[in-house]
Amino acid sequence: MSVIRLFPLMRRGAWFAALLLSAASQSFAMGLIQAYDAALQHDAIYLSAMAENQAGQQYKAIGRAGWLPRLEYSYGNSKNMAALTTPGIAGLPVTSHPDYTSISNNISLRQTLFNLDTVARYRQGIAQTNFSDAQFAGRSQDLMIRLVTAYTEARFAQDQLALLVAQRDAFAEQKRANQRMFQYGEGSKTDVLETEAKLDVAQAKLIEAEDNLDTARHMLAAITGQDARYLDGLVDDFKVLPLALAVFEDWKEIASKNNADIAAAQFALDAAEQEISKSLAGHAPRVDLNATYSRSNSDTLTTYKQDSTVRSIGVQLVVPLFSGGHVTAVARQSMANRDKARFDLDAITSKVMIELRKQFSAARSSIAKMDALQKSVDSATLLVQATRQSVKGGVRINLDVLNAQQQLVAAKRDLAQARYNYLVGLLKLRVAAGILGGDDLRAVAAYFSGAH
Repeated sequence: MSVIRLFPLMRRGAWFAALLLSAASQSFAMGLIQAYDAALQHDAIYLSAMAENQAGQQYKAIGRAGWLPRLEYSYGNSKNMAALTTPGIAGLPVTSHPDYTSISNNISLRQTLFNLDTVARYRQGIAQTNFSDAQFAGRSQDLMIRLVTAYTEARFAQDQLALLVAQRDAFAEQKRANQRMFQYGEGSKTDVLETEAKLDVAQAKLIEAEDNLDTARHMLAAITGQDARYLDGLVDDFKVLPLALAVFEDWKEIASKNNADIAAAQFALDAAEQEISKSLAGHAPRVDLNATYSRSNSDTLTTYKQDSTVRSIGVQLVVPLFSGGHVTAVARQSMANRDKARFDLDAITSKVMIELRKQFSAARSSIAKMDALQKSVDSATLLVQATRQSVKGGVRINLDVLNAQQQLVAAKRDLAQARYNYLVGLLKLRVAAGILGGDDLRAVAAYFSGAH
């Protein structure tokens, strides 16, 4: 086979290999839903929140335990060596040394009948478990936001790299064209130097983009635990979704009822209220029902060699009289902590409403912004074509073409950034409202396709 015939085969082979590589990258691309499923199994922050919530579920059981009966069993077995002196004949003392074993078995039952401290602990346990659930709900929504943010940042970095590669290649082709024109006397050395300078800058930006992409991929991999080299890209037919509610007051009302941070702060306030009740219960009487079954053998020296069985049941009343001021001090401390919890609730509510307003405004304005940026991309594309034609006609110069190409890259970058921000913003709005769920994540995932 001649070398001349070999070259076309090599080119076809390289093209086929590139096609296989592209198909492989698409088949192994990690979609947004796949990334979320992986994050549920790997993300350390989420797994820590899950473990914390599992621990928080026990507060309710701990508080309820005070109302349940307490049953105890005790067993004793001891070896005794005694010296027993008793009056003998003619009043003379007689000393014996009994050596015996004492055995005792006891079962006791205590049931609370009236105890304000137990009531407060039970209610506080419920509030603490509810606090844990609300906090975990917020952490779960936070995982979605962190994942989508990391995913879109990695994908945006990949898009940026592709744009800069295309820009570098365009400058390189422009440089070759300038050099040919200069060799044939149709161009100038200035055109070659201008293009070469733009090419050097593009190469430097390309290196920076590669570093940014590597960092973004590692950030996503830290959440998912999987290779983030191949990601789905945005669909070509990108359509914005209308807001579910067009009036901010409607969002505000939903957020006040459903936001996880507000709910957690409210439950924290409830727990603080019950802490006051616990403290004041130190002055209240307590009533318990006690039942005991006891069986013993030679329990004492006076019952030496005797078996005894005792069954008892009764009610015990305990009335606190004085504790050195401890109860009063603890109650005052609890009241101060209650006031702090109330102020924390107000602060968190204000923070949530500010974030809600921010995301609501951003969601409304992003639609017009993306429309304007799409027009900017279309105009920049036409500008590049028109400038190249004008250069041929002598109306424009080489630098105008280079600047037009840079403007096109910047417009495409801004449009991609606006689209990714729009998707993340939609989720952040629903997080602030407290209604983010799996359907919302799937709706955003529909904007990505493995065909890129």
